[in-house]
Amino acid sequence: MTAPVGRRRFLLGAAAALGGAAVVGPLTPPARARGQNGPGAGTAAVADRPDTIATPPGFQPEGITVSPGGIAYTGSLLDGSIYRADLATGTGRILLRGTGPMAVGLTLDGYGRLLVAGGDSGEIRVVRAADGRILATHRAATGTAFVNDVVIGCGGAWFTDSFNDTLYFLPPGPGAVPRPLALGGEWLPTPPGGQVWGSNGIERTPDGRALVVVNDNAQALFRIDPRTGAADRIPLDGGAVGNGDGLVLHGRTLYVVRNWAYAVDVFTLSTDGRRAAFVKQITDPRFDEPTTAAVHRGRLYVVNAAFDSDWSDPATASTIVSCPM
Repeated sequence: MTAPVGRRRFLLGAAAALGGAAVVGPLTPPARARGQNGPGAGTAAVADRPDTIATPPGFQPEGITVSPGGIAYTGSLLDGSIYRADLATGTGRILLRGTGPMAVGLTLDGYGRLLVAGGDSGEIRVVRAADGRILATHRAATGTAFVNDVVIGCGGAWFTDSFNDTLYFLPPGPGAVPRPLALGGEWLPTPPGGQVWGSNGIERTPDGRALVVVNDNAQALFRIDPRTGAADRIPLDGGAVGNGDGLVLHGRTLYVVRNWAYAVDVFTLSTDGRRAAFVKQITDPRFDEPTTAAVHRGRLYVVNAAFDSDWSDPATASTIVSCPM
């Protein structure tokens, strides 16, 4: 997530106004497919999948993760609710009703748990994906912080903090607690005070030995050594990552979701993640301040945070859109 500071204050005010009553639980009907097929689709069943999935009224989505079986999970910036949707049908339900702290990036781990970045609360929440039960709440950061996105790799789960030059590492397994890792090397320091967005989306390198983080302030990608926090700027052979938000790695292909650019820029990473070659840019008229994405069955599922919408109106809703990779 990278919203201007003024917009972020509006979002937080809207969340307070809406409270826990903003999100409702009935199934959300799908928008039917238009028969689009991306690489790897190849069957009528994929063609029949909805290419636009509505999220509930009063639920502002930001992150997304998808299970191997095609169940998508997304969290709300307004109150931290979590919505689950079946990508085959487009129908879904509220898995967890939030009580205030936002849900930003999230991912599934190998224990059937959702690991959720808690934004300005500084929290990391662990949620059982089967029933929405909160298993643990960790205070990763205090003071001015924005725990933004998460990836599993390099021995555990790694979270970014957009207002602090720190990653938070959560080891695998029940009972683990997060610990900070300061960023250094070529990393561009983030000015204090929460007025400038630094780190945002995070992925692992194709060889799994390091991390890749997009820095919104630097408008650059960095390779992070998970042992030391040393950062090396990744040279781009074409393309740009300004307004970079979520990152998605598929093989050696890195998708950079660029919210205010209304686009997804695609790069090929070297195996060690030290170089990135621009491949193409994906645009779609349905993009509405897209924040991040996930890959499933040859399609890219892109979340629209719709920052410019009036989220003080409980009827406001958004979408997850499917597009070719």
